[in-house]
Amino acid sequence: MDYTSVGGFEMSKLNIDQQTIKELFSNKKSDFLIPDYQRPYAWEESECQTLWDDIFVFAFPENDYTKFDSDNDEYFLGPIVTFKNEQGKLEIIDGQQRLTTLMLLLRAFYSKFGNMKDQYAVKTSEDISTCIWKTNEFGQPDKNRLKIDSEVSTDDDKEEFLSILKTGIVDGSQKSKYARTYRFFQEKINEFLQEYPAYFAYLPTRILNNCILLPIEAESQDTALRIFSTLNDRGKPLSDTDIFKAQFYKHYSGLGKKDEFIGRWKDLEAVCEDIFAAPSGSPMDELFTRYMYFERAKQGIKNTTTEALRKFYEKDSYAILKRNETLDNLECLAEFWRKVSVQDEKFSDRVLKKLFVLNYAPNGMWTYLVSVYYMQYRDSDGLLNEEKFYDFLDKITAFIFGYAFIRPGVNALRSPVYPEMINIVSNLPVTFSGYKFEEDNVKSIMRSYAFTNGRPITKSILAWWAYSNQEQELMPIEANLEIEHIYSKKRQENENSLKEKSSLESLGNKALLEKNINIRASDYRFTDKIKYYQGYTSANGKLKSGTKVYELLKISNEKSDYTEQDIVERKEEIIEGFLQYLRDNELIG
Repeated sequence: MDYTSVGGFEMSKLNIDQQTIKELFSNKKSDFLIPDYQRPYAWEESECQTLWDDIFVFAFPENDYTKFDSDNDEYFLGPIVTFKNEQGKLEIIDGQQRLTTLMLLLRAFYSKFGNMKDQYAVKTSEDISTCIWKTNEFGQPDKNRLKIDSEVSTDDDKEEFLSILKTGIVDGSQKSKYARTYRFFQEKINEFLQEYPAYFAYLPTRILNNCILLPIEAESQDTALRIFSTLNDRGKPLSDTDIFKAQFYKHYSGLGKKDEFIGRWKDLEAVCEDIFAAPSGSPMDELFTRYMYFERAKQGIKNTTTEALRKFYEKDSYAILKRNETLDNLECLAEFWRKVSVQDEKFSDRVLKKLFVLNYAPNGMWTYLVSVYYMQYRDSDGLLNEEKFYDFLDKITAFIFGYAFIRPGVNALRSPVYPEMINIVSNLPVTFSGYKFEEDNVKSIMRSYAFTNGRPITKSILAWWAYSNQEQELMPIEANLEIEHIYSKKRQENENSLKEKSSLESLGNKALLEKNINIRASDYRFTDKIKYYQGYTSANGKLKSGTKVYELLKISNEKSDYTEQDIVERKEEIIEGFLQYLRDNELIG
């Protein structure tokens, strides 16, 4: 392996030296710390079994201990990325799960060798002890001073880990993953000793002397984290929030509120996991992102190039996170979005309908705008003025949906939205004054637009249109709505009665419909669809519910067929309705 650079990091900034487990662990300078922002230990039995099997096959090729070349055979266990913190400890950025498991494995071997008196057992026991405990100047282990410590703030079981390393004892009441891993290795060692008694002394020796780690010591935490992101393609990388948690933890520990913080953080994590989807990073990252836009607006940042989350918060040594009000604000913002997700009754029905429609917006920028608005205008009880909030939601729905036709994509939306965020925190009205729409332009684009199912704006407009009818009842936010072809594709295949092929995919031929009904009604003629829209009783007497989409109920009540002329007229009605919506929100220039 070429160590002149790792992931673009020059060797001058890194200390890299391939070492055996014994060399790394027994080094007097190896004083490992699992930092507070790391995740709790997470290895399951399957992962421990894989490690055990791999090591066994390596140590005893073809089940024969004589085929092992102790001078040349090596088994690579992966990198350990660290940096030396202010206390002189090696803070582990990558490899903590692996390192923890190896420590528990060595401790299980040490416990077994402790009762053996032959020279190999005694020597192996001594070698293992220098890997687990720090030593005095004579090289003797001090069993009160472990080579590894854990400060993981959300790990309730870390004391159990340290206790197992110190004493080698677990009992039936201990249910942590540390205890389960330790008991697993104890059982494997006992089985191995019974099945291969002649091999026994060789296994821990070959683990110590021939299993290889690649310790990478970086010059700083930031460098170590970047190396980790470059190297790590195996597990779940540290999220930005893990780093933020460390800063909060240090801040609240300094205030003597460590335990209070841990409890609040756990509650906040639980809320975020319930309400935020996270295709990358973590659900908490999404909360920090939404809050970031509030802080950006207060700083007057209009730059459309948005900084990475960690880069934004790490400014001035994480000054934002060290404010006492920041955690309060995050909790308040998370609670707001929780209430939105459950359609809390503290919101009026008409506000919940607007939020339902925005949930179908062509991009997620609306969540940032709403977060800024909420943080600025919430009262002491965390509530908003209903009338003003409704008008705000109405305005941003009209603008975001309309802008998606003119300049699609979330990046394009930054230019008009960021200045409005600054207006919000300045208590100025949201007007989008520099981005008014030209009516004929919008009309022309919408008339010629291909409203395919794959385009997000198709569902957006259909959701808006459904709720533009005052009779439309509020549906659950988790309602599984799909795009329905009122005049079905199958009908066109069979009858070929549409003069214009484009009519099939026309906006006038589409509506939102519950997925289960959409499946049942998909290939039928309109006369057959009516019963699925309205609901019916099956042959076995079971009631099948109809749709909650008011417009489809209305159409099915008023029409015996749905024709090409209906498609044309409905498309024009939707377009004219949307243009009027833009006018009502003063967005037509």
